[in-house]
Amino acid sequence: MNYSDLTILVIDENAIRASIIEEGLLEAGHTNVTVIHEVQGVARTIETLKPDVIIIDIENPNRDMMEHLFQLTRSVSRPIAMFVDRSDTAQIEAAIEAGVSAYVVDGLKKERVKSILDMTVSRFNAFSRLQRELAEAKSALEERKVIERAKGILMKMRGLSEEQAFTLLRQTAMNEKKKMSEIAQSVVTAAALLM
Repeated sequence: MNYSDLTILVIDENAIRASIIEEGLLEAGHTNVTVIHEVQGVARTIETLKPDVIIIDIENPNRDMMEHLFQLTRSVSRPIAMFVDRSDTAQIEAAIEAGVSAYVVDGLKKERVKSILDMTVSRFNAFSRLQRELAEAKSALEERKVIERAKGILMKMRGLSEEQAFTLLRQTAMNEKKKMSEIAQSVVTAAALLM
């Protein structure tokens, strides 16, 4: 996807502040920009529009509005930039925990919109990559644990060495055209039924 082809949703209750963001985006070459001024029903708008990036501007955030937006951002896996005029440490931590990629306090200037958007997308992509790598590492660890358990079962029930048990699992996986962890899980499940 060409960077300038991004679909961008701007959520801002203040029309003047929204126009600053929109001008900054247009000057940066982004033409697919939708601006909404109501926070109510924003989930439906996001579902319909499917934006690539969401920019939220809150002039004077109150706790209820922030919590509503944080619940929304937790469920949406997209780069999100949030502009606020004032903040505290708890709000910043809550925003980052909710998946906000850029939290900008008192920094709404059209000249900064492009660089903040670039940083938001880059940070989101880096964080998504880390989450994916973590999930893959956890999965590999779980598969390794299952294989170790299956080897132990085979060693005990069939009197095999660790190397023989591993070779048997590997050979069976190749014969069945399955992953070794799937064969190992079958061994563990069968042993649980038989014991």
